Parts: sequence; C-alpha cells; structure tokens
Amino acid sequence: MQTELDPTDIELLKLLQIDATLTNKELAFKLNKSIATVHERIRKLKDQGYIKRVVAILDRKKINKSLIAFSQVLLKEHTADTLYAFEHEVAKFSEVMECFQMTGAFDFILRIATSDMDTYHLFLRNKLATLPNISTVQSFFVLSETKSETAYPL
Repeated sequence: MQTELDPTDIELLKLLQIDATLTNKELAFKLNKSIATVHERIRKLKDQGYIKRVVAILDRKKINKSLIAFSQVLLKEHTADTLYAFEHEVAKFSEVMECFQMTGAFDFILRIATSDMDTYHLFLRNKLATLPNISTVQSFFVLSETKSETAYPL
C-alpha cells in the first residue's frame, strides 16, 4: 500500500538522491529527527517502492565506456508477443543501459554504452541486428554531455 509523502519523506528522498551514503545519524541530524525515525522511514520508502535501489554512479570514461549512442529501433511487427520478445532479448545485452518503448516514428530508443566506435559496430552487427523483427536501427552518438542528473525534482 502506497501512501502520500509528507514533507519529511520528501526531504529525506532529496537528501538520499544527492548522497545515498549519508548515514542514518547524518540524515537524522539534517532532518532534526531521531535515528530510529529516519531508519523506519527509509525502510517504509523502500517497502513502498519509492526507493528502488541504492547504487554508485561511476565515471563512464574511467571504466572505458566513453562512447554513448542513442539508437532508435523500428520493428516490423507490433504484436504483444513481438514487442515483449524484443524487450526481453535487448535487456540481456550489457551494452544497453536503458530501453524505452516510444511513441512516434520508432518503437524503441536504446541508450548504449561502449568503449569506442569499433565496439559499437560489433554490438550492432553481432547482437542487436541478430534480433528477429527489426526493420530499422538509426543511431546518434553523443559528442558532449552538458547535464546528466539522476535526482528527480520533488
């Protein structure tokens, strides 16, 4: 059962989006609440699905994933089975960071991270292009990144 967020929950989520390594003690101090209260609220927010997971965000260039492509994919058929099959198979590829079903001229847009153009080309030929039902793939490559946020405004 999901409940409405109160101002304390909202402030807690804002703080955690900025730095999820803050301890319950640090969060309690910032929110002027007890450590037990903060602990219970975080547990509740996780149980209700507001907090899906806690992760470390890596510098992609330091781990040799400097090429980002946004690839639009058009499928030949649009039955429930073919859409599900595409989503299921493309989710298996480690290069695919995000997959969104879209409205408009293309069915899906993928955010793909590879080390370089040669690696992207191998991914396209040996993985993505081998999936059944693909009509068209159109890719766009990131030249620079001006803004990259993970925190949602609350």
